[in-house]
Amino acid sequence: MNTDNLSSGLEDYIEAIYIAELNKTQLKGAELARHLNISRASVSEALSKLVTKGLIQYESYGAIKLTEKGKMSAIDVYHKHNVLKDFFETILAMSPAESEEIGCKIEHIVSKDVLERMRQFTLYCKRHSEVIEDYKKESL
Repeated sequence: MNTDNLSSGLEDYIEAIYIAELNKTQLKGAELARHLNISRASVSEALSKLVTKGLIQYESYGAIKLTEKGKMSAIDVYHKHNVLKDFFETILAMSPAESEEIGCKIEHIVSKDVLERMRQFTLYCKRHSEVIEDYKKESL
C-alpha cells in the first residue's frame, strides 16, 4: 500500500489505530484524541477522511477498525517508523525516546529508497558489530 496520498497527520492516526489493534485494544475517538493529544473535533474530522478513503470503519462513539486497505497502509507507516527508530538507536546510538520522536517525524517524508538503504545499513552493522564499535570510539 502506498501512503503517499495520506497527510502526515492521517498517517499518525492509522498508525495509532494499528498499534491499538496489535495490542488487542478497542479504540474509540475520545481515546484516540487523548493518545494523540489533539481535540475530539480534529479526530472526528480525520476519522471522517479515513472512512472516505476506505481505510477505517467507524461510527460515532463506536470502536475504530482498520479495513484491509487501512491495515496495509498502517503496516507501511509502522514499518517505516520502526526502521528509522532502529537506525537511530543502533547506528547513531540515540536514546530510545529520542529515536522514537525523530523517527515519528521523519517517517512521513523519507523515500522508500532512503528507508531501504537505512534498513540494509543497519542490518549490515548488526552483522558486523565492529563497525558500530569503531564508530562509537571515533565519535567520542
